[in-house]
Amino acid sequence: MHPLTIDELLPLEEYVPRRREFFDAHRRYIDQCRRVRVGPRITLVFENRRTLWFRVQEILRIARVIEPEEVQQELDLYNRLLPADDRLQAALLIEIDNDRYAEDLARWQNLDGHHLRLCVSEEEYPATLVTCRPEDRAAGSAHWVQFELDMRGRRLLKNVERPAWFAFDDAVYQHRSEPLPEEMRVSLVEDLEAAQPMLRSRAG
Repeated sequence: MHPLTIDELLPLEEYVPRRREFFDAHRRYIDQCRRVRVGPRITLVFENRRTLWFRVQEILRIARVIEPEEVQQELDLYNRLLPADDRLQAALLIEIDNDRYAEDLARWQNLDGHHLRLCVSEEEYPATLVTCRPEDRAAGSAHWVQFELDMRGRRLLKNVERPAWFAFDDAVYQHRSEPLPEEMRVSLVEDLEAAQPMLRSRAG
């Protein structure tokens, strides 16, 4: 997936007056195409260029970053969150009980990627936990995960007649998501296809 560039960002003087418009559109897009609940406590939010655009614009707004060199530094950091190489990338968010915060947080410290799977028809694709990378800046109740799909997985995900869902299964927490709606599957397939621009160009 091609990284975001400075030319695609809006200057703060253009973005700030329209922030509510962008925020509402971003929220609708996340709800329809990028967020998945897996049981009552786990949420996946998938990242792509569109979600990253809003994330970076908000960071620049909050930090009042306007110098091109500083904007590029932020882009260099956050472009690492984009999916690539036939992988989907998502934030994995865990809801923690604030009344038992330390105890509840400790329960998730042994989280492993294989506990979480993307299930497409009869195939299963376990997650890879990538929070250990310095650039991910996530720990505790927030992590980054990737799902790598082979050619068959991509074809199955694209075929909306085949069911697809996410499942989490460990010693304590066993839940599966609702079947993924068509608009979400289309959006995720676009992520996977965007990682192969040269292949698609040659095929054309």
